[in-house]
Amino acid sequence: MTGMGVEAGAHAARARALGVLRVRSRALAIALLPAAAAVILLAGGSSGHLMGPGWDVARGVVSAVAVVVLLAAAVVALVVVRARPAVSPTVAITEKAAPDLYRLVRDLADRLDVPAPSAIALTPDCDSWLEDRTHPAHGPSAPRAGDEIAGTGSGGRLHRRTATAPVLVIGSPFLWWMRVGELRAVLAPVVAGTGPSAHPDIAAARRFVRGLDAAVAVSADGGRCPGVRLVCTGIGWAARLMLRSCQTHATEMERGVAAAAAERAQAVDYGLRIVAQEQVGLAYAGWDRLLTRVALPAWRMGRWPSRLDAGVVAALTELSRRDRLAEGFASRLGERPACDLLEEPGAIDEATSLLAARLFHGGPAESGPEWSPVGWEEYPDEVVDRKWRTDAARLHRVLDALGVRRTPDSRAPRPGSHPDPTAHPSAGPTLARVLDHLTPPPTATPAPETPAGHQPPIRPATTTSPDGHRDGHGDGQQDGHSAGYGDEHPGGSGGFGDFGGFGDEPTTGHGDEDDTLPAPNPRSTALATRLGAELAREEAAAAPPAPATAGQGPDTSLWDNGALPLFPLQPPRTDRELLADHVTAMVCCAAMDTVGATPGLDWLDGPTLLVDGVRVADLAPRVLSLVEDGDATPLRAWLVELGIRPEKPVRLG
Repeated sequence: MTGMGVEAGAHAARARALGVLRVRSRALAIALLPAAAAVILLAGGSSGHLMGPGWDVARGVVSAVAVVVLLAAAVVALVVVRARPAVSPTVAITEKAAPDLYRLVRDLADRLDVPAPSAIALTPDCDSWLEDRTHPAHGPSAPRAGDEIAGTGSGGRLHRRTATAPVLVIGSPFLWWMRVGELRAVLAPVVAGTGPSAHPDIAAARRFVRGLDAAVAVSADGGRCPGVRLVCTGIGWAARLMLRSCQTHATEMERGVAAAAAERAQAVDYGLRIVAQEQVGLAYAGWDRLLTRVALPAWRMGRWPSRLDAGVVAALTELSRRDRLAEGFASRLGERPACDLLEEPGAIDEATSLLAARLFHGGPAESGPEWSPVGWEEYPDEVVDRKWRTDAARLHRVLDALGVRRTPDSRAPRPGSHPDPTAHPSAGPTLARVLDHLTPPPTATPAPETPAGHQPPIRPATTTSPDGHRDGHGDGQQDGHSAGYGDEHPGGSGGFGDFGGFGDEPTTGHGDEDDTLPAPNPRSTALATRLGAELAREEAAAAPPAPATAGQGPDTSLWDNGALPLFPLQPPRTDRELLADHVTAMVCCAAMDTVGATPGLDWLDGPTLLVDGVRVADLAPRVLSLVEDGDATPLRAWLVELGIRPEKPVRLG
């Protein structure tokens, strides 16, 4: 195999790699300079040329400085060489677990005339790359007992190959959504990168940069005695100085490697790769939506969906049904999916789903009583129903703490009036209690002036985003905005907290209307503050201790468990968002207990309420009108329309 090739990008990458190595050589030369001066002075003294008291003092001082500098340089070099570089958390796939996938990658490498990757691993993200794991600390360890993924098989042969070729990391959603031909086309530029990576100069430059990066991480680790901390400070300073010196060369080197790989891959499935790139963007949108709208509510309930990769197929199929831009994508499902290249796709899907929960939510490494898997068929009852009833119970506990009485129904007789025989004066946990508390007295807040014949507007629920890019607000309202793929199309919906399936109408956020909207409801503000504090206490009490051992196959020994979650999906929800979520949960509980509504799962919007089998689509703006403005009229009208009785007690979680 030619390996390096004749691409212009490969030669540019090698030139930049030499620039990185020159930084290493200069650092070595600076470390040896005092020793060279000491050798000259000592040689001059022994030959009788540099004699006298001054030269004797100079020889002693320079020799001492040379010894100190050499010792310091040796320590820095030892840390750079021995420090363990960072490795991406992945699920290892052995050749025994996916022989067809290994065969596809090797055939692709043969067509590209580059070395084959040493191993294959999966990551719960929509990306693929090559990762060098040639450091001794990255050697394969013995698999756990009962590990369905690691297996044995060809482990020894893979270990021998790891010394020369990087590991191919593939995004797991690609295997389930893409067809075999599309996956081969997408992997072609990635696999082509093994050619430049095999060049000695590029490999040495990469090892040097990774070593510097690892040394900086080691020096930043605290908790040591003052003497060791001082040494680490010096090591970190030297490593950062060298890292800054070679930063430009390293960046341009990687760009050259990528350009060379892309140029070489043009000869393999070029036309199909153009089509496959469309599937990459679509898979990212579906994966992002699935994590933020569907998986995140389950993770917060202590359950982790065990078939996330299969769920992304269902989500994208639903998107192709709703979105005219995705028409024709579902017709591809008749072709062979790439997950057929795996021997046990269900076991691998479960492993990547658990890893996704750890990376994006910080969940435990293994299943347990408080962290158990949940299937998609169990999701409505095990996640949605429990979530709503738990939130409703928390809301009433906070109301009790605030001293809000469990008042009877609003139709209860007032002093001096005649009793209403149809009233239901229950003192249980009712929706009416929440509505009455969040609705201020008529004299408490003056109503804003509105033109004659106009009603105060209902506060809009969300702002849709057609690109589906993760903006941190897909799970709750942040300044009135929420991102989601396909919201503007028929059947799409905007988000509402954890329950992003209650608003189909594309609306605009209220960021430009703050000057015309009334002041925040003071009762909502007080309740939201107490609710946020209560939830924070519960989360702090339920936080699991750091695990003592790694749990996701052999790869988890290579990354820090204390830094989880590595990639939080969203910023913490605001108190006002939490209140809106809890009021929504209370409304849903009342609907389930009075009119027989049922919890449901929407693949694009997560938990949703079904009334007579029809998805509710207009609840979010009515809840926001109550929470933000203290106006319960739209929500009460909606309750009357569906026959929901707010005065009836509900079952809490």
